[in-house]
Amino acid sequence: MLDLSSLRKAVASLERALNFAQVRLANNNISLDEKEVIQAGVIQNFEFTYELCWKFMKRWLELNLMPGLLDGATRKELFRHAVEQKLISDFSIWVKYHELRNTTSHTYNREVADEIYGMSKVFLEDALYLLKSLEVRND
Repeated sequence: MLDLSSLRKAVASLERALNFAQVRLANNNISLDEKEVIQAGVIQNFEFTYELCWKFMKRWLELNLMPGLLDGATRKELFRHAVEQKLISDFSIWVKYHELRNTTSHTYNREVADEIYGMSKVFLEDALYLLKSLEVRND
């Protein structure tokens, strides 16, 4: 049985960051610096939530299919197994999240930051789906 508390906390933190950002960014009096700092907070939440998501996918798959099954596997292989086991519903979007996560750790680019910020809301829904899938099947 997996202890999902860290994943629950990460997903909740991302949700709070997105809600806060939505309220603050709706204010027309916000400076560009404030906007960038708020978006950076959402992006940081995306990063650590994504990291926990794929690690929990791997743990669940190894516990429930075969220990060591995914040793040395690529993320694409991991996501294929996760789709097959109905932990996630869309292989290609998780590949996109992986690409975005890799981009955040190698470069800073305003357009990429805007893209990740924009995708964070979609990611939250997919992270919630994964969390619910793990909770239902965590025995």
